[in-house]
Amino acid sequence: MQYIDKLAWIYLVDQHILSTRSKGKDTYYFPGGKRELGESDQAALLREIKEELSVDLQPETLQFFGQFEAQAHGQVHGLPIKMTCYTAEFQGEIEAASEIDEFVWLTYKDKELCSPVDQLIFDVLQERGLLA
Repeated sequence: MQYIDKLAWIYLVDQHILSTRSKGKDTYYFPGGKRELGESDQAALLREIKEELSVDLQPETLQFFGQFEAQAHGQVHGLPIKMTCYTAEFQGEIEAASEIDEFVWLTYKDKELCSPVDQLIFDVLQERGLLA
């Protein structure tokens, strides 16, 4: 079955989750992206976060958070996205870079502003008491 393979960084501060909006888009997505051919989860996530937010994830702090699947936002019906999520600490100062127009800190009440797969993750974070 065909699907979009994406990695995402789950980063929470004071029960708010970091999210991003790409230039020209009106939907928020967790930072991350698609892997390049042959890339491991770690390599892809480190590269994507550096490109999008100008920070370096610390590889030794990467922790698997979960894998989530939903209809891919803005794609033909029936094309799912499979998003593998990790938490991690980082070095540097978060700045919007590359195709990212802005980064924001969201709470559970903001979940409707996000893609369908991100909304599933909002629910899990809320159930675990991690999101305001």
